[in-house]
Amino acid sequence: MANVQHLQRRSAHSLLSPAPARFIIGRDRRGSWIVQDREGLVGGLFRNEAAALHFAAEECNHNPADICLAPEGAILDLDGFTPASSNLH
Repeated sequence: MANVQHLQRRSAHSLLSPAPARFIIGRDRRGSWIVQDREGLVGGLFRNEAAALHFAAEECNHNPADICLAPEGAILDLDGFTPASSNLH
């Protein structure tokens, strides 16, 4: 399973890796964990971070380069993520 210590907090299109990550993992406004792929075709809502990481790792053959965590302060939803400071209520 992918280990959270090997994942960096970065955007899905970060310059830290040659190719964009396939999956981004983060939290929604209610604190649930969300996994979504960069094309918005695969993903889901998860009860905890371990379940989200497990799902993403299984989907990408346990390749840590294909998984990234949403940047600190980002709110993920099924349409993408927005900075928490965007004045959403």
